[in-house]
Amino acid sequence: MSVNNTITYEFPLNERIRVFIRLEQLFQQFLHFSNGDTVADKRAAIIVLLDIMSIFRRNDLKSEVMKELDRQTAVLNKIADSAGVDKERLQEILGQLGQISKKLHAVTGKIGLHIMESDLFQSIAQRSSIPGGTCSFDLPEYHYWLEQDESKRVKDLQHWSSPFMDIHTAIDFILNFIRNSRSASQEVATAGFFQISLDKSQPFQLIKVSVDKSLPCFAEISGGKHRFTIRFMESSADDKHSSQSTDDINFTLTCCLF
Repeated sequence: MSVNNTITYEFPLNERIRVFIRLEQLFQQFLHFSNGDTVADKRAAIIVLLDIMSIFRRNDLKSEVMKELDRQTAVLNKIADSAGVDKERLQEILGQLGQISKKLHAVTGKIGLHIMESDLFQSIAQRSSIPGGTCSFDLPEYHYWLEQDESKRVKDLQHWSSPFMDIHTAIDFILNFIRNSRSASQEVATAGFFQISLDKSQPFQLIKVSVDKSLPCFAEISGGKHRFTIRFMESSADDKHSSQSTDDINFTLTCCLF
């Protein structure tokens, strides 16, 4: 299957990777909307930034990222002398891990607290919990900011988001490393169903399932770090419910380590 003709579904096998993938998606959305020059783009960027802040408030992201970087470094050091290892590439990766860790070590205090020092951002955060609560008559200061020159809005968004960017870089590196840690295998879901057990001695982190876009079904993945199930589901004609496909579905499976 060509990558361009497939849809890939991912299933994290632990809470840390689950949070990392959610943040990855939010950072992608934030950067997309930040680059847009309309008022709607900037409103969307602010909403996404509030979601990013919410995750940071609930999780000690710096600690979680540092633990994952340290774990990956330990794994790589363990295989450094194994046969067939590209030692030059390995040292390059270890160097990148070291640089990212050093940057994060230099970060002090709770990440993102500075944003709430802005009266404007505090007001936006408070009103955003109300549907449509950031209209011009609710927040005239916000309306004024949205109508400023693009250079001003971009500068403010960069200032508000800058403390999160080192974490963003680290998460991108971690997830890319995990996603490319294993080769995919060709599998068949008999009558739309597939189940497999994982080696308990291996630190599996993520499941990837890729299926051809032309197939009229989507993958539902469930389970845990030792066993998981894939069901290929088809939407009904009235879009009210889905049912498991009765066809045998060819797909590629990657059980990602590290």
